[in-house]
Amino acid sequence: MGASAVETRVFMEVRRRLQSALLIVGEPKEGGMPMDVSIMPSLLQMKTPTGCTEVRLPAEVRLVPSSCRGLQYVAGDGLHLRLQAHTEFSTKLISIFNQSLQAQECCTFYCQSCGEVIIRDRKLLRILPLPSENWGALVGEWCCHPDPFANKPLHPRENDCFIGDSFFLVNIRNDLWQEPKANTKVICKRCKVMLGEIMSSETTKFYMSEIIIQPSERSFPIIPRSQFVQSVIAQCLVELSSSRSTFRFTIQDQDSKVYILLWLLNSDSVVIESLSSDHIKKFPLLEDTLKAGFNSAWNAVKVLYQPCLRSGDEKLASSWESDISVHSLTLPAATCLELLLILSRSNAILPPSLRQMNSFQVAFLKM
Repeated sequence: MGASAVETRVFMEVRRRLQSALLIVGEPKEGGMPMDVSIMPSLLQMKTPTGCTEVRLPAEVRLVPSSCRGLQYVAGDGLHLRLQAHTEFSTKLISIFNQSLQAQECCTFYCQSCGEVIIRDRKLLRILPLPSENWGALVGEWCCHPDPFANKPLHPRENDCFIGDSFFLVNIRNDLWQEPKANTKVICKRCKVMLGEIMSSETTKFYMSEIIIQPSERSFPIIPRSQFVQSVIAQCLVELSSSRSTFRFTIQDQDSKVYILLWLLNSDSVVIESLSSDHIKKFPLLEDTLKAGFNSAWNAVKVLYQPCLRSGDEKLASSWESDISVHSLTLPAATCLELLLILSRSNAILPPSLRQMNSFQVAFLKM
């Protein structure tokens, strides 16, 4: 994307499945000035007596100018309109578990925050998805005889990696200098971030939000922290909504304390925005936003969220926890707070009319 110095804010959400777009053009920074808006298939142009702002769309997005409809002015936002949009945006994800990684390959586990090697050159012979957390109850319904799996937890062998909703299970007994103790946190030696927890002498859980797994011949990939967290959570939401028809989630820490209620609205959004310098503030957890500059486009999931940090939020959180259609995602407490900060920042830079829906706040998570 390219543009001249941005003085007019532009926000666009393109829905790939619907082939439609919502375009919001903010008022000129000077205020009270006339503005001409021109919409072309690959270019938006806003002219005022003092200058011109251009926003070039990604090559994968093309607008249909003749389809413009629903033009209205919304105080605090600017001009709203809808139009058709053709998009071929591919969803290139930061892989939760490197999809090119094959059984029989040697791989290395890294701390995502600092690059410290956690497990080096581990040959994985089996990479298997874990059943759902309620699999034991389902087996009881299916079997006409006593449950053959009762009291038999799934423990990975030395060359196994079991994949859960938001975690990996591996056996790292041979990688530790002392006998592992159950319910002990796994802490990165370099940056002191919590990576997971030891479940038993045979099983260690690593959270997907804290670990990168790469084939050993590859180097550690440097990915901005907020970008990685967003991508991992977005993928978890999309995969769970697809496999289990679950769209509501609680984000909780390892002690089952709920931090956020999340409601997945859609996973086919392409967000394009042109921010003035007033909207970009330096913040260490959001370094990828700064590097992107004043213009950016990305695939995203759209969510509703509700923080649960105040005492008054306990009733709503409790009602969600008791609802069987709500799925819990467990993350380290620090990552729960990171995610809440990312959601809050996303919400703060949306046009004011888009920031709330009923009693929930709206945000986008980049994929």
